[in-house]
Amino acid sequence: MSFLAQSVRQVLRHTTQRLTTTATRALSLSPALLQQNKLAPSGIDISAIAKEHQKECQAICDKINQQIGKSEQGRLFAVVHLCGKQFKVTPGDIILVEGYWPPTTGDEISLDKVMLAGARDFTLIGRPILEAGQVTVKATIIEKTLQHTKTHFKKKRRKQYMRINFQRSPNTMIRINSIEVNRPLNSSAEAETQPSKRLF
Repeated sequence: MSFLAQSVRQVLRHTTQRLTTTATRALSLSPALLQQNKLAPSGIDISAIAKEHQKECQAICDKINQQIGKSEQGRLFAVVHLCGKQFKVTPGDIILVEGYWPPTTGDEISLDKVMLAGARDFTLIGRPILEAGQVTVKATIIEKTLQHTKTHFKKKRRKQYMRINFQRSPNTMIRINSIEVNRPLNSSAEAETQPSKRLF
């Protein structure tokens, strides 16, 4: 009986070892490359590739800067972060912010948390937001109202329990006045900031 158990163990060990070696060969790239002696050539100049990539990036930035300088970029759009939500806006849009928000009617504000801005031919993407002063989004508070009445009705049958509550949450309507790209790309000069009444 012990001889039979030993032979079964040996067979199981042998098959598992074979399975693991074939699995690593099938799934791994490096052992296959080393076995076939097909290593990557060492004559590749990484610095030349980096220089070409840098030239392409600079050419793209120059084209964008020319469009911005001549005001040929067309209608700009932006994605702004406001009160925990993101809004895609263009000049002239009206957005509705739900919940309490401090600015009063008629206030002119500057939305500083710009996550993305772009036009017809280019898009500036922030990580997570664009640099301060790169893009300016100016807006005006149009109206502060209460939303329509929501009814909350609770009832427990056969217990003479009935409750009814009404809720109206505050809303703020905002008009986007303008979206402007203030300075050219890849420039380290700080943009001139005009103090607005309130910043949000």
